[in-house]
Amino acid sequence: MSRALRLVLGDQLTQDLASLRDIDRQGDVVLMAEVVDEARYVRHHPKKIAFLFAAMRRHAQLLRADGIEVDYVELDAKDNSGSLTGEVERACRRHQVDRIVVTEPGEWRVLQMMERWHELLSVPVEVRADDRFLCSREGFAAWADGRKQLRMEYFYREMRKSTGLLLDDAGEPEGGRWNYDQENRKPPEAGLESPGPRRFAPDSTTRAVLELVSERFGDHFGDLEPFWFAVTRSQAQEALAHFVTHALPSFGDFQDAMVDGDDWLFHSALSQYLNCGLLLPLEVCVAAEAAYRQGKAPLNAVEGFIRQIIGWREYVRGIYWRYMPDYAERNALGATRPLPAFYWTGETEMNCLAKVVDQTRREAHSHHIQRLMITGNFALLAGIRPSEVCEWYLAVYADAYEWVELPNTLGMALFGDGGLMASKPYAASGAYIDRMSDFCAACRYDVKQKNGPNACPFNYLYWNFMLENEERLADNRRLQPVLRTLRRMKADKLDAVRADSRRFLDRLDKGADRHVA
Repeated sequence: MSRALRLVLGDQLTQDLASLRDIDRQGDVVLMAEVVDEARYVRHHPKKIAFLFAAMRRHAQLLRADGIEVDYVELDAKDNSGSLTGEVERACRRHQVDRIVVTEPGEWRVLQMMERWHELLSVPVEVRADDRFLCSREGFAAWADGRKQLRMEYFYREMRKSTGLLLDDAGEPEGGRWNYDQENRKPPEAGLESPGPRRFAPDSTTRAVLELVSERFGDHFGDLEPFWFAVTRSQAQEALAHFVTHALPSFGDFQDAMVDGDDWLFHSALSQYLNCGLLLPLEVCVAAEAAYRQGKAPLNAVEGFIRQIIGWREYVRGIYWRYMPDYAERNALGATRPLPAFYWTGETEMNCLAKVVDQTRREAHSHHIQRLMITGNFALLAGIRPSEVCEWYLAVYADAYEWVELPNTLGMALFGDGGLMASKPYAASGAYIDRMSDFCAACRYDVKQKNGPNACPFNYLYWNFMLENEERLADNRRLQPVLRTLRRMKADKLDAVRADSRRFLDRLDKGADRHVA
């Protein structure tokens, strides 16, 4: 009798997975394995590890209830090899299978691993496309072929047309515009209160995982508890309903805002559920669209949210698979500075960075503007080596997998791909942070000062970045106004920018950004 081993990875926690659709419940077996290699190829946040292990264990229970044989290998199981390849090899021997069926993984390194299994194990390996995404790798390639620029906005419009989301009866965009981003940049208001995400108390399965993770990965960056993530599909669906009802109506207005003491504002906190398969992109978008159709959420909020899912999320995956593996090595601006220690410790006098790192430590999460315009913007201005920044992002966030993290970090935040994704570097001075947050009010540095020991470092680092990269960026059309301003600056102003930047970066290289009188 034919017997297949069907591997389900920790980010494939979907019952209708391509590799499971034709499963023979009388003969086939599903393998799921907690392996130390996947927890430590970067030092993942313990909350992320616990989330995935708990969700995997609950998903295995769901599959078994559906009559599927599941061979589940826990981390501390006897003879656990510690690697995916090792566990697949052991399972092949245990179950005497004659083929392996998998859904394509989200990371290049895992695909390379899978492609060696046929030769290593002498068993055929079938890798099926991951059709949980709304745009296949082939579909993205067809869109990208022949284009000089791969701008997300144009890809997004095609995705709107193909899905039918937020189109009127004539097939035109609702409200007459594809994009309402201009309406979604309101600064925080005094007294702004947000509902926060839906939280869940750990069940006995999750509590056992928390004990295991505390023991095995307690030395990793990040707080394991309090732990409140959804770990089942039904819980993730509750979290989606909570967001649509309580936060989506205000999401658009304040999606770029940052508030000291409010970690979430009106963000969904659903990305970790989407990226591991507990939620599917189309169901999330349909729920948001329904709120608009029913008059429960405004168009600018719903359009902005849907754009993040079918625009950015699908687009960065397409970029990743089109340009890997060499994409990971790109460093168009020649940045070489090591990652500062405060990305791990949070010990910096720059309040915005201290607050974002603190939230990341506590929650394994920060929202997209905090990632792009605080931690990412600083890394760009300071010339931090992209590979180190990307590894940090991959390690510290619960929703991070290389397919989504690498293009967003290297391409958008660091301009490391030379403009393949972004039309200009997302560089900003302290004025942007002051406008979109209340972080500056409690900062030791003065955001209004442009130079000197008390000036906000983002201010002089911004102009220093432009000075150091003027040649590289000379042909960038969107930066021409900035470069013209730079060229009009007087020599003493430029000298002050260089001196302040040198002083600050020298201290940074020595492991501190503390004020020196």
